[in-house]
Amino acid sequence: MKQYIVLILAVLAGLAAALLTHTYLTAKDSEYNRIKAAFFKKHETMEALCFAKDVPGGTVIQKADIGVVTVPRSGLRGHALSVENRPEIVGRKLVTGRRRGEPLFWSDIEGGNPLSGGLAADIRRRMRAVSINASGAAAVSGMVKPNDHVDVIGTFTFPKTLADGKTVVQDLVTCTMLQNVLVLATGKETAKTAPALDFGGSAYSTVTLEVTPREAEMLVFAEQIKGRLSLALRNRNDTSYERELPQVDFAKIRGEIEALNLKRQTELGGGR
Repeated sequence: MKQYIVLILAVLAGLAAALLTHTYLTAKDSEYNRIKAAFFKKHETMEALCFAKDVPGGTVIQKADIGVVTVPRSGLRGHALSVENRPEIVGRKLVTGRRRGEPLFWSDIEGGNPLSGGLAADIRRRMRAVSINASGAAAVSGMVKPNDHVDVIGTFTFPKTLADGKTVVQDLVTCTMLQNVLVLATGKETAKTAPALDFGGSAYSTVTLEVTPREAEMLVFAEQIKGRLSLALRNRNDTSYERELPQVDFAKIRGEIEALNLKRQTELGGGR
């Protein structure tokens, strides 16, 4: 009888040990699944559109330009594009050049996301939107439109001391301040709100440009000293940059106007 009782106790002890072990393992599995779920949530990935090759700025995007890359979702700031957005960007123009393998963002596309609201969504990372007073002739007779590219030319009046060290006169100077700047808006009209067909000039008094923070400071200062800012409209496929453009005053015009005309005629071959 004693041996029978010992056997029963041993069996019960074994069952208790098995139950405790099962409970412990179940708890561990739950904790593991919780940690695993938290890890994958933190490091969730997505299939994002990328550039299949190096693409220069101004390119009209084709299917062959676009690839797919798996990236951490949390690492994509801004308006990253997923594979579902592919049909929405084919045929649209790229703002600036991008390298192969780089993810594609709405800020890379001229006009930005057509479904997003407000101008802020269209401003590229690390850039700023600044409005300047420009209408009439200063805005090429109102022909400057959102998504155009312009050069910003400033005319200023500076005090100038003559050789005698005493006489001070007002010296009028014109210089090109910025080149190849993207126009975000004219008045309150953006690329999203602009009419599809508009062949005439529109009436507006301000033009909003996309510039760097330092360029923004220069533009604001230029207007504060009552400088006159004018825009020179560029061909949208022209990304050239003129180095060391001189300041222009009356003496500069008088001394170089003929040479400038001859140079232009020679380069253009007498026509377009």
